[in-house]
Amino acid sequence: MSFAKKLLRFFLPLGLIVLAIVVVIGMATMAGGKRPERQESGQTAVLVESIKAEARSLNFIVQSQGTVRPRTQTNLVAQVSGIVVSVSDSFVAGGFFRAGEVLLEIDPSDYQTALKRAQAALASRQAKLAEEQSRSEQALKDWRNLGRAGDPPDLVLRKPQLADAKANVLAAEADIDKARRDLQRTRISVPYDGLLRERKVDIGQYVTPGTQLGVSFAVDTAEIRLPLAAADLAFLDLPASTDTEAEDYPEVSLTAEIGGVTKTWEAHLIRTEGVLDESSRVLYAVASVVDPYGFLGQGPQEELRMGTFVRAAIDGRFVDNVVVLPRYVLRNDNTVLVANSERELEVREVSVARAESREVYITEGVGDGELVITTTLDAPIPGTRLILRGEAPAGENP
Repeated sequence: MSFAKKLLRFFLPLGLIVLAIVVVIGMATMAGGKRPERQESGQTAVLVESIKAEARSLNFIVQSQGTVRPRTQTNLVAQVSGIVVSVSDSFVAGGFFRAGEVLLEIDPSDYQTALKRAQAALASRQAKLAEEQSRSEQALKDWRNLGRAGDPPDLVLRKPQLADAKANVLAAEADIDKARRDLQRTRISVPYDGLLRERKVDIGQYVTPGTQLGVSFAVDTAEIRLPLAAADLAFLDLPASTDTEAEDYPEVSLTAEIGGVTKTWEAHLIRTEGVLDESSRVLYAVASVVDPYGFLGQGPQEELRMGTFVRAAIDGRFVDNVVVLPRYVLRNDNTVLVANSERELEVREVSVARAESREVYITEGVGDGELVITTTLDAPIPGTRLILRGEAPAGENP
């Protein structure tokens, strides 16, 4: 190989590389005209949504639920036997009745006869007693007329016969009392204004002592058992279980969906059951509604039927200067994100008085009027510049 070919073989690749560099530089010069300027790096503002914190005073509300039940319920049972001879128009399922109203009557003829026999037996024994008393008095006179000294023996005065006659009179009086009670028991009534829940007999049916006649309940008061968890008890002012004279039990608002319409009733707690349920570890409080059907003219305009499932909002303890925020703004480490006056991000640690499923109550860490960020930020960095939705960025005219 000649020296010229060796030289060409060595410099040809190098020349091609230099030529490629020159071509690239030329193309860049033609495209841009001049070298691009270096931009200064700056932080990008983040667009977020926010709400204004408002400090206020309020009562905590404790939520619960339960079923409306009567305070007094009675299983009507026959105490005597016989045929049902009449029933009241109120003796139907759902029928209202007044206290002492006769709901049904069992054939009283046998018991009227038994009463007359008991009265006749009493009259006979009273006559026997009067006779024995006369004989005892006459025996005492005869003793003295004979001039005998001292008191006569009991047998002379017929005291055993007199005691037996008195006992017979008492027994006859007891028989009359029983006959009268049996006669009264043929007329079935209850000592309260109420409603018949269930009817189990009808006219013409023969009943015996112990036969179930029906089920009724009083309509003066309805009660609702409300379960309260241990966490809820911290926000309620409940009197001690032993304080039966307490009058400062909280008020309760009841709501229920009836026919697609939300109905409300006012109630108040009247007691706690004083025992934690072993399975659920809750304490039951009892709320009361007066005259739930409005039958007595004292109750609500909208009747509250027994068996209705209701939700209860119980007035809790009073707190002052508390900020209520949506539950989702509270982070797992008890912090919230705040936009300060410079529209920079701050991560605030807060004191939580109570956290519910939808709301959180904050007593420290967020002040009245501050802007709390509701947008979720995966990795918030304090000092990040913010743009609030609906607010013009700094430096721009509105």
